[in-house]
Amino acid sequence: MSAASNSNESYCTFTLASDVTAGGLPSEEEIAKQLESNDPKTKRHALKAAIMAMLGGEAMPRILMQVIRFCINSDDKPLKKLCMLYWEVVPKYQEPTSDEVLRAASGGQPVQRKLLPEMILVCNALMNDLNHPNEYVRGSMLRFLCKVKDEEILGPLIPSIKACLQHRHQYVRKNAAMAVFHAHRLHGDTLIPDGPELMDAFISAETDIGARRNAFLMLFNESEELAIQFLAKNLDDVGKFGDGFALLVLDLTRKACRRDPNQKSRFVRVLFQMLSAESPAVSYEAAWTLISLSNSPTAIRAAAVTYTNLLNSQNDNNVKMIVLERLEKLKGKHSKILQELLPDIMRGLSSPNPDVCEKVLDVAMALVTHKNVADVVVTLKREVAKTTQESSDSSEEKGKVYRNMLIQAIHGCAVRFPDVAESVVHTLMDFLSSDGGMQVIIFVRAIVEKYPDLRPAILTKLINTVDEVTNTNVMCICLWILGEYCETSETVKDAYDTISAQLGEAPFIVQPKDKKAREDAAAAAAKGPQLVTKNVVLADGTY
Repeated sequence: MSAASNSNESYCTFTLASDVTAGGLPSEEEIAKQLESNDPKTKRHALKAAIMAMLGGEAMPRILMQVIRFCINSDDKPLKKLCMLYWEVVPKYQEPTSDEVLRAASGGQPVQRKLLPEMILVCNALMNDLNHPNEYVRGSMLRFLCKVKDEEILGPLIPSIKACLQHRHQYVRKNAAMAVFHAHRLHGDTLIPDGPELMDAFISAETDIGARRNAFLMLFNESEELAIQFLAKNLDDVGKFGDGFALLVLDLTRKACRRDPNQKSRFVRVLFQMLSAESPAVSYEAAWTLISLSNSPTAIRAAAVTYTNLLNSQNDNNVKMIVLERLEKLKGKHSKILQELLPDIMRGLSSPNPDVCEKVLDVAMALVTHKNVADVVVTLKREVAKTTQESSDSSEEKGKVYRNMLIQAIHGCAVRFPDVAESVVHTLMDFLSSDGGMQVIIFVRAIVEKYPDLRPAILTKLINTVDEVTNTNVMCICLWILGEYCETSETVKDAYDTISAQLGEAPFIVQPKDKKAREDAAAAAAKGPQLVTKNVVLADGTY
């Protein structure tokens, strides 16, 4: 990569909200005048405007001296932070002359970057902040220096950065470690050639978790052998060094073992320790690292146990799905080991999320064998029974989808293992009237077709429960099964009587009582109207 040019983008690692200078940007003269104000708020507004203008391509050369004169020594912390952002975006080198550019273009001496004279004052101000009595100011400046790439600016500050490694406050020390790492990574041979040795001595005496982690990060990237030596000396204390340190150790393990597989024995002990870490991130990464480095049954079993513990202890559905995906990949080569842990995997069905339950069933069904199918079916039957109990509660989210998944899983077990078919089919037939009745009757139809020995018991159960079916499609399949597989006279008669009782009286058959009543009515209508006479006594007594 070529050296940084004078373009503004080369120094920018941040963005500012567009409403910082609502109403339009002030001119360079207005910004310079506002920076002379004694009000820190006015200075902050002006400095924000200058940064926005420079990000937009404005040069604003006058502002640099104004910032150095009126802002650089301010005690206002927000203003100091804005100054750091300003140092990122401001051009730090002189523009090359036209003669130098032409000479370099014609194959002559390349253009030499020359630091602006004003940057000497800036470096002095940065050094003052590195030696500031306030630990916040020191730490903020050290964090800012991690973004500076210019060797001419970092060079004079190296002694102050090293001195910050011995500061009493951990905030300063951990940022000083990162600043040393940054300087050594960019200009290690010229600025700080003794960086790894310095950091090795620092980490040996450090007690803060964050500072130790940053120091180990530098050793991990800049001097791997020193990092391995430190790890070997402190194997028993890795669990006390924090999650960030543990994750770095895992990164170091993977990097070292990929480069040299003979190094695996040096890290096995620490990997097994991290499997039982309190942090789920550390235990997950340790299990994954152990699987990627070793195929021994002991290592695979320990990693699988860690995965199942994470599956049953974490509430985040995303974590559960990630762990299940790892288990699914693991079962391809180590299915026998996962079969031992199948009961623990099935405990994942307690999740209220149907997607997690579906993934658990997918993994579990691939691990079912003759040895564990009975336990799996018992668990599935218990879960099906729970769905009927939960239907009246507020946990209806699983509801139909979950019940159908369970029925399909039981169906798969019964088809693959005939020994359990009889024990599950009678249980599932109790759900013919539920919303999963279609899945149940399809399952019953498959069992009746595949296992003739079970037909009498299943047909008897179906005849006794057909009156509970409310879904027309389910009823159609029930009638088809009875018509297709009722072969003995007894079952035919029972099925016919049950179906007839459900149908009731046929509307197209005239009953005897109704026939007599209709005949009487027809005869009366055929006679027509009749004349009826009777005697009437008049008023005078005559008839």
